[in-house]
Amino acid sequence: MPRQKRTYRVLEKAELRIAGLKAIDPSMDFGDARNLQNLTQIIQQYRSKIDVYNTTLAVIDSYTNEMKELETTLSDLTGKMLLGVAFKYGKDSREYEMAGGVRKSDRIRKSTATRLRATPVV
Repeated sequence: MPRQKRTYRVLEKAELRIAGLKAIDPSMDFGDARNLQNLTQIIQQYRSKIDVYNTTLAVIDSYTNEMKELETTLSDLTGKMLLGVAFKYGKDSREYEMAGGVRKSDRIRKSTATRLRATPVV
């Protein structure tokens, strides 16, 4: 599931506010870098950071999908390799155990009585 791209209320609010301020006085300046030109510049910087952020999310989603596909492929291949070892050497062989399988003789089976006793009686 792709990550959701964000919209920013602060940016929308700033754009509405700058439109109102321009309507009042296009050359409004309160000193100490509090003017419309600086506000416009900061809005542009913020917008470019949002674009980079959203692009990065898309790249991350793409890599995540690729990793999931590779994980599935790797899991299938290792399972098939283990089955190949089981076919060639048997499921009770040392080779099967060396390949990561559990030997048939090492598996512990619960008896029927134990399984019946474990289920609660209603």
